[in-house]
Amino acid sequence: MHDKQRKWNKGFIGGLILVTLALTALGGSQIPGVQSRLIWRVERAAAFARGIIDPVRPLPTPVGIVNENALPLPPTPTLTTTPAPLSPTAAPTLAVTPTPAAILPTPAPSFTPTSLPPRVALTPPEYEMQDINNCGPATLAMFLRYYGWEGDQFDISDVIKPVREDRNVNIEEMIYYLRNRAGGFESEFRVGGDITLLRRLVAAGFPVMVEESMKMDEPFWPNDDLWAGHYLLITGYDDALQAFTVQDSFRGANRKITYSDLDHAWQAFNRVYLMIYPPASRPQIQEILGRQWDVEQNRQHALAVAEQETRADPTDSFAWFNLGTNLVYFEKYQDAAKAYDTASSLGLPQRMLRYQFGPFFAYLHTGRMDDLLAIADYALKRTPNAEEAWLWKGWALYRQGDRLKAMEAFQKALEAHPGYQDAQYALNFVQNH
Repeated sequence: MHDKQRKWNKGFIGGLILVTLALTALGGSQIPGVQSRLIWRVERAAAFARGIIDPVRPLPTPVGIVNENALPLPPTPTLTTTPAPLSPTAAPTLAVTPTPAAILPTPAPSFTPTSLPPRVALTPPEYEMQDINNCGPATLAMFLRYYGWEGDQFDISDVIKPVREDRNVNIEEMIYYLRNRAGGFESEFRVGGDITLLRRLVAAGFPVMVEESMKMDEPFWPNDDLWAGHYLLITGYDDALQAFTVQDSFRGANRKITYSDLDHAWQAFNRVYLMIYPPASRPQIQEILGRQWDVEQNRQHALAVAEQETRADPTDSFAWFNLGTNLVYFEKYQDAAKAYDTASSLGLPQRMLRYQFGPFFAYLHTGRMDDLLAIADYALKRTPNAEEAWLWKGWALYRQGDRLKAMEAFQKALEAHPGYQDAQYALNFVQNH
């Protein structure tokens, strides 16, 4: 079959699927209880159609070319991830008394690994099944509910994820919500965690939230690797079973996951963990974390862990990716870019850049605009409404001298996430320079 005929066939099939989806949505969108499931199916089928028209390929091979004539970086760009300014709507309230914890047996005051009880079961919060693309807000809602919160996942997603189809909420966005809406409690996140640290937190009566990877049940396109990011709330552990008890907004309440399985899935996200606690408990949290309480020392620790893992297994792409991410934190962009190059050459999941953006930082700051543009375009093929990818594509276009297309990309980021401050900053900067 000629290439032209093959392309026509793919386009026809994709178009037919999309038309069918539109008709199905029109017929079922008004039926109570159907809308959520329908939107999920429409998203999946639309992604499948795109995968037929433009088959999924591995991440593009980095070329490593520095664009010598690239426009300079803007002064003090935000380049963070910040949601829209808060609306004046009243937030759900938080009680000041945590839910009683059923701890078996009662943990000792010291938090050395040898003194941990063999089994701990905190009283789980009321379970909440996630809406589509809403594991972050749903898991965070359960976390807050442990402390007496009276809201639900939509109180959170309305602030930090105003577009329902937004597929990613990162830790920084949840911290933003906690520090601006969840008054009365403190929150911190760290990276480079380990199984013992999670057990120590739970033994002291503190649930802990982690970001990990999961395998989806159904493909979203031909040749889908089924890999996706996900959040879990850890509320217990059992050393005899070598397993945690987790609240999983997608698969159900009080699930068991082995220590080894959790660590394997957790590694892909630099072993990040989120803590929420009453202000009076800060000294206890500091004691549990020890040196990890200091952000700089925590990052040094995570960097050392990643370096050790790359030496132990030079074929571990996640270890190389984590190495790059921790080097980006210390603004060692050249070394970070090389680490990301290695991770990419070893193979990364198709959705990796939906959730993590370290390579964008590294390539931007090393002047590798061709590589930055290539990975941004790859991310957008998998997730067309990824505001972060639109933002970084815009910066690549700007530094290549195409201000008009850069502004279009920043506008796309704002459409995908209204009020996205980094995109608004970028748009204002380019318009005025």
